[in-house]
Amino acid sequence: MLERLNEALERVEEQLGEPVDVGELARVAVTSEYHFRRLFSALAGMPLSEYVRRRRLTVAGAEVLAGERTLLDVATRYGYGSTEAFTRAFRAMHGVGPGEARRTGATLSSQPRLSFRLVIEGSTTMRYRIVDRPEFRVVGKKARVPLVHAGPNQAIAEFVRGLGPETLARIKELSDQDPPGIVQVSADLDPSRAEGTELDYYHATLTSKEPPADLDVLEVPAGTWAVFENSGPFPLALQYLWRDIFTQWFPSNPYESRPGPEILQVTLNTDATEADASLWIPVTRTATP
Repeated sequence: MLERLNEALERVEEQLGEPVDVGELARVAVTSEYHFRRLFSALAGMPLSEYVRRRRLTVAGAEVLAGERTLLDVATRYGYGSTEAFTRAFRAMHGVGPGEARRTGATLSSQPRLSFRLVIEGSTTMRYRIVDRPEFRVVGKKARVPLVHAGPNQAIAEFVRGLGPETLARIKELSDQDPPGIVQVSADLDPSRAEGTELDYYHATLTSKEPPADLDVLEVPAGTWAVFENSGPFPLALQYLWRDIFTQWFPSNPYESRPGPEILQVTLNTDATEADASLWIPVTRTATP
């Protein structure tokens, strides 16, 4: 798997002067485009689009300092339609415009080429099971919130505080699916999974019942889910679990992620500092190499 990902990174370098074909990169990595984007983001710590942008501006920066091409030539070579657009992007990364950098020999920033390698660390056992389930409904209250990778998500916390006990009780009564009770559902996430991008958050329950008209509904088709169990500090242990699923579990198992909502059930201790949780990730089985 890592060898195929590194082959895809080689293709990125070959395509820095043209639009990067993510579909081709996914084919090189022998995975879906959806899973490739998510896996890259988890392994690299940044979206693929951001890595490509930074690599382009790194290589363009070297050409600017070399002085062998005009600034317009450098701009068009790396996909910018005008020197103005190139200057804005160049300044955002390097802190100085390309003209000034060329005149003064300014110090520039650099995005090194990535290469994924297997690092064996202290063993961490991940408890999981695979579940095939029929279609179901997510029913509850929905809000559009920013994605937060580490620490509390204040937008979600404020949204939940505003629901009130009566609404929560009505939602919970609809539960007739596993996991039972109130769950936290994330849907319609940006494929990049970049910090600050938005998602639909449902404070809801899973049900086959007809929903009341005043509640939000997400219809979920039948599919396969990988279910992970976790205990630890809240919310960091859960955020680390998501990272470990994509950096450790997926590369080691014959599954890849697929579009669909992620479902989280959390049981907090009395002071809300520790939690027992189950995290449901929609997956599909891959062909055996």
